[in-house]
Amino acid sequence: MRLILPLLLAMALPAAGQIRPFNCVGAAELEDDHFAIGFAPRSARLGEEARSPLAAAAELARQAPERNICVLGHALSSEGGATTGQRLAAARARAVALELAQLGIERDRVRAEARVAGFTRSTAARPGRGATIIILP
Repeated sequence: MRLILPLLLAMALPAAGQIRPFNCVGAAELEDDHFAIGFAPRSARLGEEARSPLAAAAELARQAPERNICVLGHALSSEGGATTGQRLAAARARAVALELAQLGIERDRVRAEARVAGFTRSTAARPGRGATIIILP
């Protein structure tokens, strides 16, 4: 009887989803499978021009379900100060990640992060206004 009660409780509880352990450190330096998503100035709303690269990234992700995805959001210095820029970059990354989920990509495969000049080696190498989807190897 002592063994049956814990077993019944375990069966009644919802299954916890597995979190995929990965991070996006160094992802921007990978050379393959990058998709650029543009945004209007000071906006985190996806435009019609984002549909094609989002669809291409989602298709590649569906073909390789073992590969995880980094979404790196960016904002130009002209789009606000450091805090505003970081918030905008995070909002852009989040918008792209949510759209990937709408296209059928599992949320636990996607990490959305803001990238600002302070976290990159060179501001010249940093992408401009938008986000970058990187399908990890």
